[in-house]
Formats: sequence, C-alpha cells, structure tokens
Amino acid sequence: MIAVRDLRPALNPRARLRAGGTRLVTSIPAIVQITVTAVASWSFAHFVLGHQQPLLAGVVAISALGFVGDARPKRVAETVVGMALGIFLAEALLVVAGSGPWQYALALALTLAIARFVSSAPSFTVAAGLQCTLIMLVPAVPGGPFLRTIDAVVGGVFALVATALLPRAPWRTAVRAGRRVIADHLAVWRRLAESVESGSSVDAEAALAAARASDDHVRDWAEAVDSGLAIARVSPFTPRARAELPRQREMQAAFDLATRNLRVIARRTAWLERDGRPVPALADLAGRIVRALELIDAQSLDPENLAAARATLADLVRHLDPARVLPHGTVDELNVAHALRPYLIDLLQATGMPLDDARGLLPEL
Repeated sequence: MIAVRDLRPALNPRARLRAGGTRLVTSIPAIVQITVTAVASWSFAHFVLGHQQPLLAGVVAISALGFVGDARPKRVAETVVGMALGIFLAEALLVVAGSGPWQYALALALTLAIARFVSSAPSFTVAAGLQCTLIMLVPAVPGGPFLRTIDAVVGGVFALVATALLPRAPWRTAVRAGRRVIADHLAVWRRLAESVESGSSVDAEAALAAARASDDHVRDWAEAVDSGLAIARVSPFTPRARAELPRQREMQAAFDLATRNLRVIARRTAWLERDGRPVPALADLAGRIVRALELIDAQSLDPENLAAARATLADLVRHLDPARVLPHGTVDELNVAHALRPYLIDLLQATGMPLDDARGLLPEL
C-alpha cells in the first residue's frame, strides 16, 4: 500500500511534465556551455587548423563536459585524457598493423587495459574505449596519421577552457541540490507529524521509507558543492560562488549528520506507532520542526529567514527535556524525544551556529 501511494506522483503525467520542465530549465547552462564549446572546437580545427572533418573535436568536447553533476576541471581533464589515450593508441595501431577484426580487438583490449591501470574511474575507461572504437571502425580522414588525435586534443582543451570561461552557475546548482535535501526532510517530518497526531502506523512507515531514500540527494549536494568550489577556483566569473559555497559546504555537512539522525527518529516513531496511539506533544514538536525547515528552505530567497530558523530551533532546543515535554510518556515516546536532541543540534549548525553554542542550549537531563 505504501509503495503504491509513493509511486503515484511518478506515474502522474502532470508530475512528469513538471519534472521534465524543471530538468530542462536547470540544464540550460549546460546546454549553452556544451553547444558553444563543441561548435567552437570544431570551428577551430576546421577553419584554423584546416582539418576537413574534425569530428572528434566536437565529440570530445561534448563527452568531456556532459550533463553530469560533477563539472570539476579535474573530472573534465580525466575524461579528456581517457579519450585522447584511446584515440592515440588506436591510430598508432592503424599505422603499424592496419585495420581489421583482430586489430580492433587488440586495440580495444590494450586501450581498456591501459586505461584501467592509469585510472580507477569507470568513466575514464569507457571514454577511452569509445574513442578507440571510433578510430578503428570509422574510415580515416585525409591528412595523415594522428590527425584525429590532434582533433581530440583541440576538443579537450576547449572543454577545459569552457569550465572556467562558461561556468554552469555552480552556486545555483549547489542551492538546488541543497533544497532537494531540505525537501526530503520536510516530506519526512510532515508524514511523522501526521503519524503521531493520528496514531497512523502507515504514515510512520512511509516516513521511514522516505528517510531511508534520501541518501542520494545528500550525496548529490556534496558533489555539487565540491564541483562548484573547484570551478570557482579557476573561473574569474564566479565571485558569488567563491563567497557562498564555503557556507553551502558547512550546511551540507550539517544536513548529512541530520539525515542520519532523521532516520533514527523515523525508525523509533515507526516502532512507537505500531500500536496506533496518538502523541499530541510529539505532533506539536514535529509541526514546529517543519516550520523551522521551511524557514531554512526559504533562506536562498531571503537571508533573514536563516536567522528566523535559528531562533525557532534555539527555542525548541532550550525546552527539549523529554521528561518535561512528555511527563507521562512511555519509554518508546521518550526515546523519540531523546532522538530529537542531536537532530536539532545538527539543524542549528546548518543555520550557522557553532556546535558548542548549540549544545549549550540543551537542558540537562
């Protein structure tokens, strides 16, 4: 029943259209970057170097940049080196042994083996193998040996330059990734609030499933921040990213810890609600946590909301003595209240409060 309910939004055509529209809008910087880079690299190889069919200049530029979340110069450089390696080895074998099935098999196996030795990244090996295949199976262009290797180098250089001169709004990418994590927390807390308010074990189990499924978004946020910081270090056009991304890194680290604690809370709530008994005091706490998370989520639009969220959370923490919040609570209810304490400390850190200051707000047990 829970699984069917959770899948409905994915099966809804309107939800798919909204998701597709969002994906398109957020991909516009990458589309512009890849298009400009591919055309520029092909034009340079064709009009400046005089190559008649510089196919690989565009192919390498497109493949190196791609639509992956990790647009760090290091990742782009690794992909470029992998593709250039495959092209060079294939062209060298063509010069020495010609073309044919056994030559292709030898070139591909050799390229894959060397690529795996050089790098542990699967994308590096795949890139090298694909370019080797292009060289061995597509007829050579006029102009002599290793012409396509030069085209690949041109595409790679243009791709690396594009990461600095045409960055993909790294700060916005990190903010979007962070808001997905906050949205996950909000979804879990809303289900938890419904569960403890009505005594619904179904809502509690759904909240637990959602909490367990949030890891990918946490990793995406970390990747977006790391990628953005790497781009900001080499790009002269990202002053906001250089200023804001260190703060995003602190928030991401705090929410990483908070996500782990959220799973503990959801698991204890699911255990608590196996008997289907409402707990109004916990429902009130859950509602206040939802409000604080909504303020954190809004901080990218209004920085004052971060201070408001900090004040809301601080007030919660000051009064979070499980024995006082639940004076007649069962052991299971008190266990949930105890689990809230480290979670709220994590959220306070996400708002910028130092750890010692946040812990100092907790009432003694």
